Amino acid sequence: MPEAQQPRESHFGFRSVALEDKQALVDDVFHAVARRYDLMNDLMSAGLHRAWKDVLVNTVDPPRGDAPFAHLDVAGGTGDIAFRMMEAGGPGCRTTVIDINADMLQVGRERAAKLGLDERVSFVEGNAEALPERDRCADAYTIAFGIRNVPRIEQALAEAYRVLRPGGRFACLEFSSVDVPGLDRLYDLYSFNVVPALGRAVAGDAEPYRYLVESIRRFPKPEPFADMIRAAGFRRVSWQPLTGGIVALHTGWRL
Repeated sequence: MPEAQQPRESHFGFRSVALEDKQALVDDVFHAVARRYDLMNDLMSAGLHRAWKDVLVNTVDPPRGDAPFAHLDVAGGTGDIAFRMMEAGGPGCRTTVIDINADMLQVGRERAAKLGLDERVSFVEGNAEALPERDRCADAYTIAFGIRNVPRIEQALAEAYRVLRPGGRFACLEFSSVDVPGLDRLYDLYSFNVVPALGRAVAGDAEPYRYLVESIRRFPKPEPFADMIRAAGFRRVSWQPLTGGIVALHTGWRL
């Protein structure tokens, strides 16, 4: 059984916590870093997160014309994926950003207003395990670097399937397992030493970033995660490693 499917406990940083307590701890992390979240993403990934997100959006490939296209971006509070989707798609493209963290959503709303996108991008507080959306309402569902923080990943995948229309696409960008010899050791050294230090220097707290590193290491490897996506009902499931396997893009279709 993948670690994400363990029934009662998972690790939060170096502490073991009950599954039902994990969401509150995750919320505390992102409340603490909301205002500096995007800056930290740039610093931690040397800007690579931007290229990874562009790959995600290009894979979804929203229509360029006036055709209506409904996109849900889950755990996307600050709006990075949503704004990229608006740039890639035509005037018929609309995104609803759903995030459980009100502070992250507020940052996203402010960014949308500055970009003049507040009529095309909406921000809704909600849980990935129980989305506040009707059945079969979306043409695409994306989640970038968020699903590993969901306490019940299988439930989030079931919700993704529920809200997609037949023919709708699921796309998940998530940290993965480095598959280049030598790079894996460098990546571990960087993750467990540099990332927490950056968190302390920029966000004033190293602990949330120790948690983020630990959550990456405990996330299922690509093939077991692909099996979980298939078990939720998706078809034509595939995944591709990016940057030596640091990140993987998982996709599937509701057929």
